[in-house]
Amino acid sequence: MSRDYPLGTIRTEQVWKRFRADQQRMLLRDRVDQMARRLRGDRGEDWRWALRDINLHIEPGESVGLIGSNGSGKSTLLKMLTRVMYPYAGVIDVRGRIGALIEIRAGIHPDLTGRENIYLFGALLGLKRREVAGRFDDIVEFARLGGAIDRQVKFYSSGMQMRLGFAVAAYLEPHVLLVDEVLAVGDAVFQQRCLDRMREVAEQGTTIVFVSHDLPAVQSICRRGVWLEQGTVRVDAGITDALAGYRDSIEAQSEASARVGEPLQLLKYEVRGEDAEDTTLHTDEPVTVELTLGGDYRGDATLHLGVSEGTSSPIFQISHEIRMTGGDHRVACVIPRLPLPRGRYTLWTGVYSIGKTDGGTLMSWHSAGQFDVFGPMLDTPPRAVVMAAPVFVPHQWED
Repeated sequence: MSRDYPLGTIRTEQVWKRFRADQQRMLLRDRVDQMARRLRGDRGEDWRWALRDINLHIEPGESVGLIGSNGSGKSTLLKMLTRVMYPYAGVIDVRGRIGALIEIRAGIHPDLTGRENIYLFGALLGLKRREVAGRFDDIVEFARLGGAIDRQVKFYSSGMQMRLGFAVAAYLEPHVLLVDEVLAVGDAVFQQRCLDRMREVAEQGTTIVFVSHDLPAVQSICRRGVWLEQGTVRVDAGITDALAGYRDSIEAQSEASARVGEPLQLLKYEVRGEDAEDTTLHTDEPVTVELTLGGDYRGDATLHLGVSEGTSSPIFQISHEIRMTGGDHRVACVIPRLPLPRGRYTLWTGVYSIGKTDGGTLMSWHSAGQFDVFGPMLDTPPRAVVMAAPVFVPHQWED
């Protein structure tokens, strides 16, 4: 591979990575391959392919979100970009200084103090001591370590270690910043500060690769999305299109998953507007969600409804106690003013028993289907700030 790329460039060409198979976690496809090899008389060692033929070209200054389910290869790819591990085949080229936070203690030596770790990390990046000193106060302030900066890191809590690691990675002006899901360890305030800092370094021209299951956070940081599935690139597109495809896949998998043996089943659902025959929904107008449940269960239960943009974490959720008497049961929820902007949404539902069997699952939380809303688009900047926004939605129930 040519080395004449500008600083901040990432190139992967036909990258494959395998691990010795864990029999307990082997994918079905790998098990089939294993059985086929054994039928052919091949008794060689079994391997699990974590990445298969990955080709990515990331230009300087791009912000890329790596999305996908657990085990899809996201963290493995990130570790290879940082040269923590190497591919089985293919070539990886990352140009320039790399700031990485892929594990809580990544790049942090536990027997050194916080101060010593900052200067060590800077030296590993090729920075002169005075260059690190010029950023030292910003790092300490961002990490909020105070007097603990001269304490050995092995005596830090996991949150303190994570704050130090992120501050060092983000403030020593790397050409490439790689961040894994470890931000989930911190509290909500620090997570928000990390997202703000990532937006700042992106605007300064740093290349960012961000791995997270927090899809709104990914959308707020990244302009491009790479969806990995079973070690291959399923989608490489603009962040909106990549997230839409991933969310549709999650919703389809949820619909396909059978809930065999559960006491209740969702027989039918309908989402309609003010007119009983109007299935066109509009922002700030009345909406009725009608469900028909079926099953032999008799007793009190709590029905939960949620609306999301694809994942199982809802934008808002409402609940209602119902009494099941066996057979079919109809229940409707009326929302006087739908607080959703234009877009496609997913309706989620679940039913759980109350009383003597408090908390028992009668119908597991799952996707019922999708619906479209017509109305205004949200007026948000390209890199919208992600903040917790609990919402109460006025509603009425009818049994």
